Amino acid sequence: MTRKIKISFLTAALACLTMPVVAQTSNPPSGETIKDRQERQQDRIQRGVKNGELSPQEAQHLERNHQRINREVKQDREANGGKLTQQEKRQITHQQNHESHAIERDKHDKK
Repeated sequence: MTRKIKISFLTAALACLTMPVVAQTSNPPSGETIKDRQERQQDRIQRGVKNGELSPQEAQHLERNHQRINREVKQDREANGGKLTQQEKRQITHQQNHESHAIERDKHDKK
């Protein structure tokens, strides 16, 4: 095989392997609401503090970020008659993904 064909093949294979990851992180699990996810992440933070994986400072920082997201959701809903637009849902999901990664990173850092 030529180098160009090999590169094309590897690129296509990599795209196929990463698509499930992108799809998984861009949408919440089936039936899970924004509120459900916020509560689940809140529980993760509290468990992290309880078992010593998160310091009080890390937990406080994560809590502030969650409060910010909650305020944003509330403001968006108030501006739209109690509903979120698809764009707002995507933005909140993106922020929740970011915070989920932050929780994971902070819980597994080497203090």
